[in-house]
Amino acid sequence: MPVKHLQQKLDRPAQESLLAELRSVIAAAPFYTPTMPRTGKPMSVRMTNCGSLGWLTDKAKGYRYEPVHPETGEPWPPIPDLLVKLWEEVAGFDAPPEACLINYYAKGTKMGLHRDEDEQTFEAPVVSVSLGDTAMFRIGGLTRKDPTRRIELESGDVVIFGGEDRLIYHGIDRIVAGSSDLMPEGGRINLTLRRVTPA
Repeated sequence: MPVKHLQQKLDRPAQESLLAELRSVIAAAPFYTPTMPRTGKPMSVRMTNCGSLGWLTDKAKGYRYEPVHPETGEPWPPIPDLLVKLWEEVAGFDAPPEACLINYYAKGTKMGLHRDEDEQTFEAPVVSVSLGDTAMFRIGGLTRKDPTRRIELESGDVVIFGGEDRLIYHGIDRIVAGSSDLMPEGGRINLTLRRVTPA
């Protein structure tokens, strides 16, 4: 499956409904600031998760998946039904997602080129949902040296990468502050649905 960019896959009512569900998720599993392995340097995004597993990173243990929030010690809330149904519609994979990483990008926040490679299996695609301000999304290839291209991700857009493109490098160059009025506080929420273990 090559990279697919589904523009405005979620209409405004669906975005508002999903955002309301996410606020309940975030109330139960608050945003926290992750840190980089080895250096312990704080990342510029704040994050949380929902699903049976959540992606974490810190200086002590590095990149990994855990079943509980690192600060509250509580299990992650379940993935909202709207996201599960979206996965069933677009992922082309029989098993459900196990993790939904929720990243909050404030004004000035970036994410360097990286690839999602901490899962036990790469059979399922990654399904990414954008809410709020537009992001300048950079897509590369299977190595850091491959050429890159940039696309704009607007609120309601969905990106899917799987198959031979499952392990491509990607990142966020910048957020276009004020480009969406979905969230009164501004910024962008990115939801990344992943299958972590073999089906």
